[in-house]
Amino acid sequence: MTVTRRNARVLFSFDHGPVLLHQGIGLASFNALPMRRAVHALYECFYSVPLAADLTRARPFESHDALFRCADSLLFGLGEQSIDSILQAYPDVGRRPGSEKSQAEQCAITDERPEVMAGLAAASKAYLEQFGFGFVMFVNGYRADAVLAAMHDRLHNDYETERKI
Repeated sequence: MTVTRRNARVLFSFDHGPVLLHQGIGLASFNALPMRRAVHALYECFYSVPLAADLTRARPFESHDALFRCADSLLFGLGEQSIDSILQAYPDVGRRPGSEKSQAEQCAITDERPEVMAGLAAASKAYLEQFGFGFVMFVNGYRADAVLAAMHDRLHNDYETERKI
């Protein structure tokens, strides 16, 4: 199955450390956060203050699906300049393989098989050449070969669809 923002399921566990949504604070905790902390938590996920603020103002969310539907709606309403800013914030897949600091990010994807890492590099280059921006995917919990398969699947999308995924 191709993994996209629409079908990805994130397992949440409460984190008493810094409030970073991509580290899994949970939906109920997110709904209860003060505005500034909630915006910061979302900003850490997708690097857009306007999108984070609009999504925060739409709380509370009754389910993860409701949050994702709202995020989709807001994302599809963003202007091209905002989309460009978001896409430019993400590092290439596998750029910092095994990085402890970036372990939940796509740049930390790694595999012991050199052919998989070479495939990621080649697919990343092909994706950039085809679309003009880097590949973006929530990769936490996915193996390198699953990310590579998603990259190959998404290379079949058109430009407009891919900018919004």
